[in-house]
Amino acid sequence: MMKTKYTLSPRFLVLTGVILIAALFRLLPHWPNFTPVAAIALFGGAHFSRKAIAFMIPLAALFLSDLILGFHGTMWAVYLGFIFTVALGMGIKGKTAVLPVLGTVVASSVLFYLLTNLAAWIGSPFYPQTFSGLMMSYAAGIPFLWNSLAGDLFYSGVLFGSFYFIRQRYPILQEIRIS
Repeated sequence: MMKTKYTLSPRFLVLTGVILIAALFRLLPHWPNFTPVAAIALFGGAHFSRKAIAFMIPLAALFLSDLILGFHGTMWAVYLGFIFTVALGMGIKGKTAVLPVLGTVVASSVLFYLLTNLAAWIGSPFYPQTFSGLMMSYAAGIPFLWNSLAGDLFYSGVLFGSFYFIRQRYPILQEIRIS
């Protein structure tokens, strides 16, 4: 089987552009955790045809915005959650109707909450390093979970919905499936 060279198709360029534009919204004032981060990861995972690209483009967008926003000691959890969210997005590839996207958004929000609050608890001077301390960390993060879920639902709706309507208008953006 001959390997084909990857080209910059209109679909690739539009998907990449949509993700980069969405990442810019992280730089605007917003409620805590009401950002397009999970939506970018889900969208990339669900729409890029090559797995490596599905991870690379959203991760690059997150990293570029983090260069401006700054980094902190629990970034490993943010990026790990982001990687898992891209993988969840791959799980709905070809099934980007409302219900599969909605279920995946909720799952990714909960996963991100669990990972980042675990990271906040590990070695933290704010919480005892006990099961009770971990539960305190999770309880303290509940308001951020609600904001994240609201942002994830909003931005996923915008990204998935917009791309759906753009594809209806410009069929060249449909994914070409080769058997």
